[in-house]
Amino acid sequence: MTIKTGDTIPAMKIMQGTSEGPKELDTAEFFKGRTVVLFGVPGAFTPTCSAKHLPGFVEHAAALKAKGVDAVACMAVNDAFVMGAWGKDQGITDQVTMVADGSAAFTKAMGLEFDLTARGLGVRCQRFALVAKDGKVTHVAVEAPGAFEVSKAEAVLAAL
Repeated sequence: MTIKTGDTIPAMKIMQGTSEGPKELDTAEFFKGRTVVLFGVPGAFTPTCSAKHLPGFVEHAAALKAKGVDAVACMAVNDAFVMGAWGKDQGITDQVTMVADGSAAFTKAMGLEFDLTARGLGVRCQRFALVAKDGKVTHVAVEAPGAFEVSKAEAVLAAL
């Protein structure tokens, strides 16, 4: 079942891609006591993700923080090394936390998996964006396959 408004973010250990290498991230701690925007992409280095989705959140990070957002995180079903390299390639510093869900366990726990095995890509994350306050989802928007409207930074800003 897909995560919805009012649900609690699943408490799990996932990985963060950093310029210093992988770092464990406890989702319960990451979301606790703050407002977090989490957006998911089908894959690091993929066209829409690299050209529009991630850059949009970097561009609008200050505006999101001005509306009370404490952290912005980008998640993909990639390993932490790939997420770290993608963040470095995109010039990410502290605007966005790069979250790696290598086994898709967190993605599946939120009901946001997307099976692209037939296309040689395995199980991926649907394109989505959500806002959580103290671990509770207050807004969630999941894209239709191939779409890029409801999960972009501007749409999240409008929802805040």
